[in-house]
Amino acid sequence: MTDQPAYQVLARKYRPQTFADLIGQDAMVRTLENAFKADRIAQAFMMTGIRGTGKTTTARIIAKGMNCIGPEGQGGPTTTPCGQCEPCIAIAKGTHVDVMEMDGASQTGINDIRDNVLNSVQYAPASARYKIYIIDEVHMLSNSAFNALLKTLEEPPAHVKFIFATTEIRKVPVTVLSRCQRFDLRRIEPEVMLAHLRGIADREGAEIGADALGLIVRAAEGSVRDALSLMDQAISHGAGETTAEAVRAMLGLADRGRVLDLFDTIMRGDAAGALAEIAGQYADGADPLAVLRDLAEITHWLSVIKITPDAAEDPTVGPDERDRGRRMAEALSMRVLTRSWQMLLKALEEVAAAPNAMMAAEMAIIRLTHVSDLPPPEDLLKKLQDGPPAGAPAPGPAAPAPAPAGPSASAPHTNGGSAPRGGGGSGGAVTALAADTDALARFATFEQVVALIRFNRDAKLLIDVETGVRLVRYSPGRIEVAPTDAAPRDLAARLSQRLQTWTGARWAVSVVAEGGAPTIAEERDRERLELEARAEAHPLMQAVRARFPEAKILEIRSAAQIAAEAAAEALPEVEDEWDPFAED
Repeated sequence: MTDQPAYQVLARKYRPQTFADLIGQDAMVRTLENAFKADRIAQAFMMTGIRGTGKTTTARIIAKGMNCIGPEGQGGPTTTPCGQCEPCIAIAKGTHVDVMEMDGASQTGINDIRDNVLNSVQYAPASARYKIYIIDEVHMLSNSAFNALLKTLEEPPAHVKFIFATTEIRKVPVTVLSRCQRFDLRRIEPEVMLAHLRGIADREGAEIGADALGLIVRAAEGSVRDALSLMDQAISHGAGETTAEAVRAMLGLADRGRVLDLFDTIMRGDAAGALAEIAGQYADGADPLAVLRDLAEITHWLSVIKITPDAAEDPTVGPDERDRGRRMAEALSMRVLTRSWQMLLKALEEVAAAPNAMMAAEMAIIRLTHVSDLPPPEDLLKKLQDGPPAGAPAPGPAAPAPAPAGPSASAPHTNGGSAPRGGGGSGGAVTALAADTDALARFATFEQVVALIRFNRDAKLLIDVETGVRLVRYSPGRIEVAPTDAAPRDLAARLSQRLQTWTGARWAVSVVAEGGAPTIAEERDRERLELEARAEAHPLMQAVRARFPEAKILEIRSAAQIAAEAAAEALPEVEDEWDPFAED
């Protein structure tokens, strides 16, 4: 009885052995072929790209090409290694003594680099033309390990070559990247991947439908290894003939046609129909999270089709679905699609974290159906301006529009001019009086002082001034206040010191026992209530109330307040604090 050969998974069985076997990496292959022909082989290579695109495979092919001696034993470096000589066979098996493979994910420290690379790099290869170090997931090396490599990497012995592979190129230090010839391995295009999988399926004698291959290609997301692993699993799952239904069941996917039905139902605002559809898909084995991912993918696909109609020609999608996608993209506005995309992204986070994924998915779908036909803000405003709907109570008499807030303590946002944070002469003496007059002239009102505090983001001082200061008398440079019981004892001193720092002029802040106007907070609350009452009486607000009885006023800002904030933000910056009374 003869032993049966061990089964080899497709990803290993059809691993490329030469550059000609690599798919989807034409630019890299062309560069390497030209370099080998011109005998301009770099001292170090950096292979980067997503998982399964051939980084480590390419490293082994380069290693074979540099050490291949041909069937006759007389060949030199080549881009078409023979695969028959002793170096080619040993490298393919991973047993060649001069080709060392190191896993950067598990051997990350400086001692690993010292033991595996630095202690042996100066010795000539035992039997091969070049001694080659292949380090996979090189970004996982520690900083000290990278630093230990730098000198050798920049000036390696003539018989040494380095080949690095990484999925996280941004984590590799620039000092290492600058010493390597970099190749970015691309995701494999769907058309190329489909043809590759079809060829392998034919060689394996596997019956697998085109729709099933399309699902596998879409799930692989450009990774050849993922695609081959999924196809291997699908062939076993199908047990003879692999259909799209079998692949969907294997991957936990819903029928794309049914997902389009669900998306269509959601866009019509039919919550009951949408819940019934996702319940049916769930009963058939679809994963709620996968369904939402499919909805997000369809939202993105339709958005791209709306901008670039040629995007509908997706080889992984059937012709009927392409036609349906075009019609849906024409019928839906970009505003609806972008809003759905944002809501689906949020829903994916919720479903992934929820204790019951199905419940979270149903709640997300209910939200989507309720906002599917929500008009854009400009349309809503136009409808409100046209008047209340039929049957709504007639609006009362319009109140006069609120006048812009004047320069008083009750309008802390008003600013009558820009307030410089300082200034300095360079080249001549400036007297203290002249400096004070120029700096203080910009603060004609106390409101401008408050705006200056707000601009400098001193939150504690701002709260203390707004709630603890009753203004008795004000002139530029002199402030007289009556503090409330809640005011800190050092408030006057802090206010004087901060204003001098920001303006470059002296401020006298004096305290009296009683009197003064209401605090800014008290006046603001009174004005806010008055403004809200006047806003409620406005015809537009009454139209909003008629359509949205639960609406609330969150904030009212006057034109004067907006202007004061803009003026404060325009204050010139001071590079260095200075004292106008100091001697030159």
